[in-house]
Amino acid sequence: MPSGPCDALRRQGYQFFSSQSSAALKPCMWCKRALAGGDMCYKHQFYGIASHRCVQMTPTLRCNQRCLFCWRSFEHEVTAEEECPPDVILTGIRRLQKKALAGYNAVLDNTVTDEKWQEALDPKHVAISLSGEPTLYSRLPELIDLFNANGYTTFLVSNGTNPDVLERCRAYQTYVSLDAPDEETYRKVCRPLADTWELVNESLRLLGKCRSAVRITLVAGLNDVTPAKYAAILQESGARFVEVKGYMYLGYSRNRLQRKNMPEHDAVRAFAEKIAAACDYRVRDENRLSRVVCLEREG
Repeated sequence: MPSGPCDALRRQGYQFFSSQSSAALKPCMWCKRALAGGDMCYKHQFYGIASHRCVQMTPTLRCNQRCLFCWRSFEHEVTAEEECPPDVILTGIRRLQKKALAGYNAVLDNTVTDEKWQEALDPKHVAISLSGEPTLYSRLPELIDLFNANGYTTFLVSNGTNPDVLERCRAYQTYVSLDAPDEETYRKVCRPLADTWELVNESLRLLGKCRSAVRITLVAGLNDVTPAKYAAILQESGARFVEVKGYMYLGYSRNRLQRKNMPEHDAVRAFAEKIAAACDYRVRDENRLSRVVCLEREG
């Protein structure tokens, strides 16, 4: 990308696939921890994903919401770009992941084993979840098909505002965010740039057609209300899994929220149980460190 918003992101470790687009990757904290022999993220616990072999990326940093709990900076917003072709993204995955992890091989036999290092250089999973809203990238279905054809397991995370794009995506697992039980709360917490509440609900109803999960980011004092309303929406969604995850007081969200908005795990668990009691989901698993509870549809 040209100088400006992306310069700050480069300093934060973002690796860009081309100089004209905002398509980027950045290894998450869990990838680096797992590479060094530490804990893997809750996706390993819930779905068997090896964190050190997972690429966190996005085909665009553009977004059509301004969620209060988002850790990214709205000041670094990308407003215009030239889209990066899917084949350029595919060929850049391993090269940029290796560049982003540079230095970890210097501690081989200390904290990073040669086996883990070689596995990290041969990633198997792509989480399309770094930042931005991926469905704003016009060639997203084509990109996912390309990842699938080349042996990657794809996890697509979306805010659900473009159901027509989601319906054409064939990710291994599709996530749609549900961060409010009603339109008023949605407008207050997610601050969409357009009237998209009904579009989010349309996306949720599509989830019965694929392996899917709904992500609820719980912000204490803002959207941790009326669990029965969440349950009613989930019941219509058809999603197999629901992740109820506590907001984490991190990044630029600290400019918008306070530490008190970060719920303790016990509060997340209690809210998840209330949701489950009002619909056909049961508590499947939980991870206290990440403050997340996984629900699974019964039957």
